[in-house]
Amino acid sequence: MIIPDQDRERFAHQARLEGLTFSAWMRAVAHDRLEESQRSESFESPEQVEEFFRKCDALPDPYDYEPDWEEHLQVIAESRRRGYADA
Repeated sequence: MIIPDQDRERFAHQARLEGLTFSAWMRAVAHDRLEESQRSESFESPEQVEEFFRKCDALPDPYDYEPDWEEHLQVIAESRRRGYADA
């Protein structure tokens, strides 16, 4: 992992303040970041659930649009040029 010297010094200083080695501090910070990004808020009432689904229903439906025949042909031709199907 490449860390600029100035950042490394700041991180190492904070690790010492928290009584951790630099490696342990980096792992703890990474774990905290992962946990925070994976945290989701729970619904607190049936009204919140209903509001969530109302918002979902208001989103555009990706299946409402049907490409015309020329667009289908362009996709097929591009796929053949690349040699594989578009996933």
